[in-house]
Amino acid sequence: MKLSNFLKYDEDLTLQKKTVVILRWIALIGQLITIYVVHFFLDLNLPIILCSITIFCGGLTNIFIQFTFKKNQLSNIESTILLFYDVIQLAVLIYLTGGVTNPFVIFLVVPAIVSSTLLNLTSTFFLSFITIITLVLLTFNYLPLPSKGNIHFHVPDYYLYSIPTSLIIVLIFLNYFGFRFGHEARKRSEALSRLETVLAKEQELDSIGHQAAAAAHSLGTPLSTITVIAKELKKDIKNNPKYSEDVDMILSEVKRCGDILKKLSRREIVDDIYVSNIALEDLLFEIKSSFEEISEKSIELHFDKKNKKTPIKRSPELTYGIRNFVGNAVKFSKNNVFINLINNKDEIKIKITDDGPGFPNDVFQIIGEPYIASKVKQFKKKSGLGLGTFIGKTLLERKKAIIEFSNLEKGGASVEISWKYGDLVSTR
Repeated sequence: MKLSNFLKYDEDLTLQKKTVVILRWIALIGQLITIYVVHFFLDLNLPIILCSITIFCGGLTNIFIQFTFKKNQLSNIESTILLFYDVIQLAVLIYLTGGVTNPFVIFLVVPAIVSSTLLNLTSTFFLSFITIITLVLLTFNYLPLPSKGNIHFHVPDYYLYSIPTSLIIVLIFLNYFGFRFGHEARKRSEALSRLETVLAKEQELDSIGHQAAAAAHSLGTPLSTITVIAKELKKDIKNNPKYSEDVDMILSEVKRCGDILKKLSRREIVDDIYVSNIALEDLLFEIKSSFEEISEKSIELHFDKKNKKTPIKRSPELTYGIRNFVGNAVKFSKNNVFINLINNKDEIKIKITDDGPGFPNDVFQIIGEPYIASKVKQFKKKSGLGLGTFIGKTLLERKKAIIEFSNLEKGGASVEISWKYGDLVSTR
């Protein structure tokens, strides 16, 4: 990834207060135990009072956050300030106990690494810069490493300088890894969340249709009862104008409700026979026709008409997934889109091709990943962030499909969706 792209990541993220507070208590208690064990049990000289005050100040900040800070989430800025304080507090403690010669100096890189995984890039750069400056200062300025009597830790300068150098290298490496890992995880999580939303909407629409039809069947009986009673009332009232118009209105409205319910009932039958169970050829024809209504481009569907149709179970995943790739082909094609269905009883394959510019080289290797965008000018206006392709690919893969992307020799893109025959064909 180019540095210019890397610098574009500017998410505004948060940390959970409870998690931060617990982690800081663990760190502070660990620091307190360490200095007291070193001073009282190992009998090594160190400025115990100054060290205790430094840790005590860290405890006060944690108490403030835990009991005074009302929000459950710390914003990106608040989290950065807190981690900055942790770097400074730990740097003071390290300064008092041997500087870079202290084996615990490695903990200085932890706040920056936490930032690289959970906060945005600006925060990570800031904390990394502060950490590097701190390491350099601690290389030349520090109190002696705790020791017994007059024994001191003496090493060659090159060894002393290699400690901060190695830590800076580790800091850069882990920050890059942490940021990429955290960013990719958040990106995929957000994309999957949108995928679930799309799928839930499709299933909700399907469910509403069935519930409406069920209501139609259930309401049929009470409406019939109302009709019978209204007709009896009309006989009793006869030609009394005071009530006959109202009874006629009741009968008219009941008949109207009955007609609406009949339509819903017929729709339920249509849904059962022609929607839930459908031939793959018919599904492709539906998708093709839906795009022909909104586009003037030529969309051709080819399959062997001599073969029996391929029975499948309609599902939101299947419909949305195929429709997404056909839609992309229509969007990027010049004039023509071709949908070819190949069924050889062992494998079912749908090949969608177009006469457009094909997949751009700069994103070809990562097509199917969420939030990608080509820099090629001819794609910028039409392409989004790859979220639709990611959702379509993921939905189809849930139905055991294998998706392959390629560019045609004569120009244009090709998407090949294939299944093993038994994984797609419905036996009912």
